Amino acid sequence: MFKKRLKLNTKCLKGFVSERDFRNILPEVEKAHAALIEKNSRGKEFLGWVDFPEEAGPEFLKKIETTGGRINSEKDAVIVIGIGGSYLGARSIIETLAPRIIGKDIFFAGYNLSGDFLNRLLSEVKDRDVNVIVISKSGTTTEPALAFRIIKDFLMRKYSAKELKSRIICVTDKEKGALKRLAEEEGYESFVIPDDIGGRFSVLTAVGLLPVASAGINIRELLDGAKAQRKYGLKSGAVKDISCRYAAIRNILYRSGKKIEILSSFDNSLHYFDEWWKQLFGESEGKNGRSIFPASCDFSTDLHSMGQLIQQGERNLFETFLVAEKNPEKCRIPTVSDDLDNLNYLAGKSVDHVNRKAYEATRKAHFDGGVPNMTVFFGGKSAFCLGQLFYFFEKAAAISGYLAGVNPFDQPGVEAYKREMFKLLGKP
Repeated sequence: MFKKRLKLNTKCLKGFVSERDFRNILPEVEKAHAALIEKNSRGKEFLGWVDFPEEAGPEFLKKIETTGGRINSEKDAVIVIGIGGSYLGARSIIETLAPRIIGKDIFFAGYNLSGDFLNRLLSEVKDRDVNVIVISKSGTTTEPALAFRIIKDFLMRKYSAKELKSRIICVTDKEKGALKRLAEEEGYESFVIPDDIGGRFSVLTAVGLLPVASAGINIRELLDGAKAQRKYGLKSGAVKDISCRYAAIRNILYRSGKKIEILSSFDNSLHYFDEWWKQLFGESEGKNGRSIFPASCDFSTDLHSMGQLIQQGERNLFETFLVAEKNPEKCRIPTVSDDLDNLNYLAGKSVDHVNRKAYEATRKAHFDGGVPNMTVFFGGKSAFCLGQLFYFFEKAAAISGYLAGVNPFDQPGVEAYKREMFKLLGKP
């Protein structure tokens, strides 16, 4: 397991962000940090995530491990139903740490409105034993509710009522909502989504932990990473805490006209982590007519598509690289006699070595092209390091939202498309 602290490299911000800029914004950062720790500012009713890694008790963890372990040991196919924060965190962890089981043992549904997608999924699992984890606070969000209705109908034709009872697990509200009521009426096992933790901050609750445990991933290591990051932040204070520093840099750049942030990773297994990050910052900050637009790129793939725009397009963006310091997997480059591709000069080196040099070259080229950038280094692909990253970015999103003058914990604009859709569908 990699247990190094996260590092924030700001070398390629020179000329864009100065120490004077930091001194000027520091009073705002200290005020935002104090508001977060003391839980006395906007959205204070949704700050349960701040201390949850420490407060997740042994009874709760044992229940998650028992149910997740049972599903993992007997699984032929597991379908996780959810949308937004109800699935992105869990999927990002599984895609990073156990990518081979996605689409083979674990499937995700309820995050789109594609009939083709659901038909293909049911065709894929029709001859397999299936368990379902359905995640929804209300139970009425259109995409997951519709998927659950269809998948449940499929299961009812496949299993007896008695057997079905043990194959559906609900993660929902403690006391109210359609899914909570259904779980009680049908006798499904259920886990609670805390009232004081919003969806995009819920990855380290049962919302993320149950699917992750079902994939055979150690949830205690994940929480240990989050605990460590929380502890580092409390110990270092606002001045040195890298969540605060990252949030400050984002807002300094935004105020200077940089309206777009690209999170760039050089490992395609981090693709869904990037998707989680986009939701976290998009929903937390995009309000009141202001926002940093969060985008992401999978490098080096996207260097051959988006690379041109980043290098020479409008100078309205900045970049954050996400880089693992160590990768235990070594794929070596062989020597060939004819050397027609002129790659023998790399023979004996690993592909990861070439990838690291691609990152270093991209960082410099983009900086030289007028794109300020920074790098978040994490130890490696482990549950502990992902726990660190989740907590680091969650705290940064909260601080950054406060610096932007918005409530980072609501999302009133999400309801707009739903109202229009329900009108068109003729919902009573």
